[in-house]
Amino acid sequence: MKNGNEIQELSYKQLVYLGDIDRIIKDNVNEYLILDAELFLTELITSIVLPNVTFNSELTASTIRSKIESINPNRGVIDKGSRIIAKGEVVEGNKFQILSSYKAVFESQIWSKSNFYWLLLGYSLLISLVFLMLFLFLKNYRLEIYNNTTKVTFILFNIIVMIFLTTLVVKYDAKLVYITPLCILPLVLKTFFDARLGLFVHVLTILLLGFIVPNSFEFLFLQIIAGMVTILTVSELYKRANLFISVGQITFIYVLGYFAFFIIQEGNIELIQWDYFGYFVLCGLLTLFSFPLIYIYEKMFGLVSDVSLLELSDTNSKLLKELSNKAPGTFHHSLNVANLAEAAANEIGANAMLTRVGALYHDIGKMVNPTYFTENQMSSINSHDELDPKESAKIIIDHVIIGIEIAKKNKLPDRIIDFIRTHHGTRLVYYFYSKENEKSGIASKEEFSYPGPTPFSKETAILMMADSVEAASKSLKEPTSSMLDEFVEKIIDSQLNQGQFLNANITLKEIQRIKKVLKKKLNNMYHLRIEYPE
Repeated sequence: MKNGNEIQELSYKQLVYLGDIDRIIKDNVNEYLILDAELFLTELITSIVLPNVTFNSELTASTIRSKIESINPNRGVIDKGSRIIAKGEVVEGNKFQILSSYKAVFESQIWSKSNFYWLLLGYSLLISLVFLMLFLFLKNYRLEIYNNTTKVTFILFNIIVMIFLTTLVVKYDAKLVYITPLCILPLVLKTFFDARLGLFVHVLTILLLGFIVPNSFEFLFLQIIAGMVTILTVSELYKRANLFISVGQITFIYVLGYFAFFIIQEGNIELIQWDYFGYFVLCGLLTLFSFPLIYIYEKMFGLVSDVSLLELSDTNSKLLKELSNKAPGTFHHSLNVANLAEAAANEIGANAMLTRVGALYHDIGKMVNPTYFTENQMSSINSHDELDPKESAKIIIDHVIIGIEIAKKNKLPDRIIDFIRTHHGTRLVYYFYSKENEKSGIASKEEFSYPGPTPFSKETAILMMADSVEAASKSLKEPTSSMLDEFVEKIIDSQLNQGQFLNANITLKEIQRIKKVLKKKLNNMYHLRIEYPE
């Protein structure tokens, strides 16, 4: 109690609260048996007694705050250089409190106001390095993706989503960090792009997550190994059983890796935490969500997966049915080219499903003027006989442009339209070019050349070879095995010399293997056998 400049300490029991006067009078009246005096005394004392002590809330709050601040949050004293806990020892009780106290002091010293901006700078530099590696990889090895804003956005979106989900889980309960299905990331990227890019992005994402997860080395090791297993095992996702098998293998790797880490750290399995195995199983089940997620991404970003390609390969689809009705010869040609191209793609490890679908749709532009293409001419009458060579060449060349327009109208994916755009490259319509030369003596190659571009992938290059070989083989009246072999060599070597495959990322060795496959398939189509000397 403060009285002027004097402070006197009193216990709370020594103070009388003004509201308690009625009770005090009543107790004393009963004790001394003063009859009929209670009301009189209450009125008298209430009118006379005034409070001489008041509550100072500011002084009280200030005193409580200073007392709290003076409390030492640490417990006990640890001498410098002394051991807090031994390797493999269970962290519990007093030792857990010591470690928690040490952590609090360490973080308070590191994350001080003076150091905050330096730490922020350090983290920013490390994160920037990760994204720099991603962009350098795309620029050097995946230039097509690097130049495509939609695809780059898709990759960054997936990285951010995975980091966001993992951060939420860690904030809620760090023990549940292994529930986050991070293997969805390499699985999805492999589906839309390729295995190498999927693994590279997965590793970079795991490095970023190492800043926020507990026991980061164990987390990094398990997730990187699981990502590798995802890349190595997931194939032909349109076959549903493959996804379930891969998820089972991924879950097994998680369980095996965690079991190994626990043995290394504890030296026995007596205290193993079995609930972690449940987390891994749940993670595997959540990975199955990648199947509907791929469909959602296709609609959001306009990408195409093997599942969509399988749907497009159905010859009963609306567009292919229309092609078979309007241009039956072209439809049959497309089926043959699809079989040839698919076999060639399998031979060199290209995307066989994509190549097959591209081959099925590459000539849909011929639906507009089907009778101007020899495979659709049912009689000996040739529609080009009445046309000028320039007009004929324009009709032939325009089937590429018309095909692109039809494909866009029917919302075919860009990866399929690429086959329509490139299957003739920048080659010359040689027959009509020669006729114009004979007629006028002067013919411009530009007027008689396809607009291009030339093939820019292995798949589009394969289609050009298969399309040319299959179409030209129809001109052979009595083909033999040796004749077909020479024919394939001549056509593909001509395309090679014209520079049609310069941008296709395909090697000469792969082209030789494609030739071999095309020869074999053509011999089978014509039911020919190798000619042996008599």
